[in-house]
Amino acid sequence: MGRQVLGPSMQHGRAEMRTETRGRGGRPSRQQSAQLADRILDVAEKLFLGHGFGATSIEAVAKHAGISKRTFYHRFPGKERLFEAVVRRLIERWLPPFDTTMLATPNLPDALRRTAEYMLRIALTPEALALHRLVIHEAVRFPGLARIMHELGAASGIERIAHHLEPRIKSGELRAIDPRFAAEQFIFSVVTGPQRRALGLGVVLSPAEISAHAANAVALFLEGARAR
Repeated sequence: MGRQVLGPSMQHGRAEMRTETRGRGGRPSRQQSAQLADRILDVAEKLFLGHGFGATSIEAVAKHAGISKRTFYHRFPGKERLFEAVVRRLIERWLPPFDTTMLATPNLPDALRRTAEYMLRIALTPEALALHRLVIHEAVRFPGLARIMHELGAASGIERIAHHLEPRIKSGELRAIDPRFAAEQFIFSVVTGPQRRALGLGVVLSPAEISAHAANAVALFLEGARAR
């Protein structure tokens, strides 16, 4: 995927990064340790999403973060665990308002529409698309990447939506169906088409078309899921 080159902003101040302020006894404070971990993850995210998993070496991450390999291994046992930490941080960054979106209104169509629009805003960001490309491109050589993405991303999303569909199923508002199956079908119907187009497999949707797609996906889902 090419040479590993970071922008000027990441290059600037590298000398400052190499000197870690120490706490008592020569050890970094808890705050300094957290800041160092964030710096490593910032660099790793840029390299993974820009160059791919296979083309990103631990040496490159350490060099661009301004740390030694020993310091790196003190915090991450290997590259796959580093990738997992990067994905986990991205998903935590994307998901905080997710449950609030679902719970903000008792009206199910409105709750699903707002959830659909939120999922699409996230799924179509450059970072999410780059992560999707990375996992698809490298899944054969590094099958662990797909597992990490599924467990932290898709499986987590399915559980969150199923959690909110389940009481609707029990109350009879939705027909008797496995809530996890229903949640998975909802996510597929909302995200897959626009995401494929954004990845180059079709014409990219405009903001108005994305909004219409979300509304149509919700209507179609409810048509199949509502109790008769």
